[in-house]
Amino acid sequence: MIKNKFGFLLVFLTIILLVSACNGSVPSATLSPGEQTAVVQTLTAMAPTQPPATPTPTVTVTPKPSATPTKPQTSVGPDVFPEGVNPLTGLKVENPELLKRRPVLVKVANYPAEGRPHAGLSYADIVFEYYIGGGSNRFNAIYYGQDCNKVGPVRSGRLVDPELTRMYQGVLAMSGANQENVFPRITELLGDRVITEGNCPGLCRDDYTVMGVFANTADITNVMKAKGVEIDNPDLTGMLFDTVVPAGGEPAEKATLFYFDFNKGDWTYDAESGKYLRWIENAYNYNEMIPLVDRLTNEQLAFSNVIMAYANYTEYTSVLHAIGIWDNTEGNNAILFRDGQAYPIIWKTADPDKPMVFLDAEGNPFPLKPGNTWINLIGNSSTLVKADGTWKFTFSMP
Repeated sequence: MIKNKFGFLLVFLTIILLVSACNGSVPSATLSPGEQTAVVQTLTAMAPTQPPATPTPTVTVTPKPSATPTKPQTSVGPDVFPEGVNPLTGLKVENPELLKRRPVLVKVANYPAEGRPHAGLSYADIVFEYYIGGGSNRFNAIYYGQDCNKVGPVRSGRLVDPELTRMYQGVLAMSGANQENVFPRITELLGDRVITEGNCPGLCRDDYTVMGVFANTADITNVMKAKGVEIDNPDLTGMLFDTVVPAGGEPAEKATLFYFDFNKGDWTYDAESGKYLRWIENAYNYNEMIPLVDRLTNEQLAFSNVIMAYANYTEYTSVLHAIGIWDNTEGNNAILFRDGQAYPIIWKTADPDKPMVFLDAEGNPFPLKPGNTWINLIGNSSTLVKADGTWKFTFSMP
């Protein structure tokens, strides 16, 4: 049908053109209204029929629920520590096997000054500082998360040393002790967990001066193994560590501790490292404070936490004192310095075979900054004066 209509149209147009040619002119091809209608209808019928468009299906996308942001973990402890994290610092250690042995506690001299600078104190997890009489003080350094091949100079033990060693389930290295008053107490509390001068390797002499004995903590561990001392998997939990700076602190750019004119110690906060740097009096000019460095690194001692812990001193003689560590089961006052701030806290020893703990006024664990800690045991009657971010402590007994 379409073909017939198309043929008729061609014939019709051809006739028109021929007639026009015969007349000698080419008029415009004018169609009558009826003809125009026929042409339109014909062309319309000839156009291919388009199939109806297929509707595009509508896809409904169900939005996924947004994930709830996970708060980053900033704290570790006090009761559980991840595998390989040192419970005395809150930091991961390079060699987790070290955390399976007992800590090594080394008694380090501070006087006479000829023994300075000390060796190995920057490697310690915790250092205790306390008064021993005669205007002098000494240190007890705890090595657990890492070893140090030279610590010292090593000097004699005091009554507080076996108590500290028991609290940290460690072994004690000292040059010796008073055979009448101190050594019996040490062996009573520690048994074979003691090494003294004459056991080299472990404790060896560099020279024959009073300041010539030094400790190697890895060798001491091996000596203890050879003696058959059980050294595996101590439980040293109890301290809380958090990278977040606690609220409620007071500015503390500096803390000073005065024993005597010839025995002073300062700590100044270093914002770049986030640690407190240790200073000590110049042995040749007591009015001058100089950096206290580690002779192994030649760098100034830097600690994440500094604690002034009040304790009860009992004086038996001018050089023999007991310090109330184990009897502090109810808690005693302390000041924690971290991140340039000072916080009043409580320290206590609820168990003679567990590390001391640090609490807030409500008895909740108070967070230390992850890293090493220096603890000064100062007498209960010691005084404090605060001025312009400086905290000045003056040692006094008891």
